[in-house]
Amino acid sequence: MGRRPVTVRLARWSAEHPWRAIALWVVFVAVCFVGGNAAGMTEATDDDMAIGEAGRAQLIVDGGNFDEPAVENVLITPRAGALDQTAAKTAADDAAARLRQLTGVASVGAPVPSRDGGALLVPITMSGDPKTASDRVQPLRDATAKVQEAHPGLRIEQVGGPSINKALDDTLGRDFKRAELLSLPVTLAILIIAFGALIAAGVPVLLALSSVAAAMGLSTLASHLVPATDTTASVILLIGMAVGIDYSLFYVRREREERAKGRSGLDAVEIAAETSGHAVVVSGFAVIISMAGLLLANDAVFSSLAVGSILVVAVAVTGSLTVLPALLAKLGRWVDRPRVPLLWRLTAPPTGRHGERATPRFWPAVLKPALRAPLATLVVSVGLLLALAAPALGMKLKFPGMEDLPRTTPAMQAYDRLTAAFPSTGTSHTVAVRASADQADRVRAALTDLAGRAADPLFAPAEGDGPKIKVSADRRVSVLEVATPYASRTDEAARSLHELRDDLAPAALRGVPGIEYAIGGGVADSEDYAAHIRDKLPVVMGFVLALTFLVMAWTFRSVVVALTAIVLNLLSAGAAYGLLVLVFQGDWAEGVLGFTSMGAIVSWLPLFLFVVLFGLSMDYHVFVVSRIREGVREGMSNRDAVAYGISSSAGVVTSAAIVMVGVFAIFASLSTIDMKQLGIGLAAAILLDATIIRAVVLPSLMTLLGEANWWAPRFLRARAATPPAEPPAPAPELVDAR
Repeated sequence: MGRRPVTVRLARWSAEHPWRAIALWVVFVAVCFVGGNAAGMTEATDDDMAIGEAGRAQLIVDGGNFDEPAVENVLITPRAGALDQTAAKTAADDAAARLRQLTGVASVGAPVPSRDGGALLVPITMSGDPKTASDRVQPLRDATAKVQEAHPGLRIEQVGGPSINKALDDTLGRDFKRAELLSLPVTLAILIIAFGALIAAGVPVLLALSSVAAAMGLSTLASHLVPATDTTASVILLIGMAVGIDYSLFYVRREREERAKGRSGLDAVEIAAETSGHAVVVSGFAVIISMAGLLLANDAVFSSLAVGSILVVAVAVTGSLTVLPALLAKLGRWVDRPRVPLLWRLTAPPTGRHGERATPRFWPAVLKPALRAPLATLVVSVGLLLALAAPALGMKLKFPGMEDLPRTTPAMQAYDRLTAAFPSTGTSHTVAVRASADQADRVRAALTDLAGRAADPLFAPAEGDGPKIKVSADRRVSVLEVATPYASRTDEAARSLHELRDDLAPAALRGVPGIEYAIGGGVADSEDYAAHIRDKLPVVMGFVLALTFLVMAWTFRSVVVALTAIVLNLLSAGAAYGLLVLVFQGDWAEGVLGFTSMGAIVSWLPLFLFVVLFGLSMDYHVFVVSRIREGVREGMSNRDAVAYGISSSAGVVTSAAIVMVGVFAIFASLSTIDMKQLGIGLAAAILLDATIIRAVVLPSLMTLLGEANWWAPRFLRARAATPPAEPPAPAPELVDAR
């Protein structure tokens, strides 16, 4: 017998020395986690995250070192009818007097009436670090609430960046806490149903959580090379739980099957390592390749997510090859204890040499069309997926704006009233200019001229004494805010940006020599980032598809298997894109899912969704095709091998998919539109992939191709495969389905 694969040798050593393997894993996780926390995290800066012209504008503004304190406002409006000016002035004076007494308030400005006289605004400048203002804003809100109690005939509200941030932090904090509390019980419940035994259900969760802990520490260390963002930890948790549970499910299921056939504990672990362990390594490489594609986006956020995801997948693969065999060897048959009586009878692995226990009737019924009429089944199923993917051709990309935040909080309701009464306090474009100090006066004159040119209905008139132009202390940087009365993601707001960039700004600023200018702001961020994603998505997709093809062709020694893997995963991703457009670009699902349509998909989602779905889908594909290849190597006909591979893997693939769908669906219950789109997109794509793709399209395609499935050039066929220890037996019901 030739030298055994490294996966088998690692598993064998771990199974023979379980306490050493477990101790080494615990030490590894502890060192990674503690070492990472001790090293501290390096966070991405504005320089790292600058994208397009909007990014350049932000860098110019940052170069001015402006003192930009946090600003709040007390908004006074009537509860009904016209505003009583005398009562409003009295309330404004009361609010100013109370707020000036607070230590967190630097100054209170004079009341500003709206143009129509229907509102009065009291501006408040907070002291201290503006980054922590939301943590210190509550005393101001309490003072405003007392003013409201003293003047019940008016509506008196506090609104501003710190108030909105605090309200959103509270809302999203409750959302994520609920999601975290639900995700673990949901995962455990699904795994208990899948295994019918409590310990077997707990092992995958244990591996996944320990992998996440180690990867968190490693990502903190890696942030000194690739700066991290505040979303990295969430993605590590999301990806780590998904792949950690998947890999454990594949391994534990196979080990239980082999023990049920009468294998010894060590032999069962070794066979599981040679089959499922090999599939875990290949699928891990596929996920890592997908995530590495994010590095080509030239985006600090995606680079951070790529590093975190690669680390957690690598750790999960390592754990499944080392500590998992050790745990299974040490637990032995205790892994199937304590049993849940009814569930155990339904989920216990087949017994006997060839697993004679009846295969569930559901899968033979699902597979019959693919085995009996593969061409018709393939045409119908692919046609349905293409029809579902078709709406993706009309996908629009935008950032969510203030109008897309949940309106359940008083702060957001007050914001709507503020922007209605004072349009210039809403959406605005930032014109940032950098020039030599001796040009400061000419720059100011040009910006004043620009503000005068922005006089059509696409722009909102300046409140108060005219355009407010900020000039840095060194007179090198000047900034003008040009407001638009339209919400940030509307077509009118986009047109106002393009008019400003293409016509108004060049006309006003071209006469000042040696200047550098850029136009940014919320609308510009959305437009520039959408353009960035459209430019980078083909590059990332090409990289992922090319490397995945090479890995699959080398692993399965088949060009056809590699091509079908690419095509099927593209079908799955396309269907997910189409479903997202159907659900979120229209308004028919608003009442069902509890959102307000923004008429677009969140800009970062298509790229992130593609790499995550492509990586996770490869888990299932590698596992299923590996079982099919086992049958082919042992002399089964292609049709019988397809039947065997699908039926023997259906349970574990379905269980893994249900876990992920359950967890991702929890994200769809969160308040923000981006989390809803992410949750629905991931859940729907995984569900489609594990059902229609793996149970209908894949078997019909492989049945139709026959022996051509395994065609490869001569150099790929050079290595002889080592067969499994025992030939698998096809499920009788599926063979009869022919």
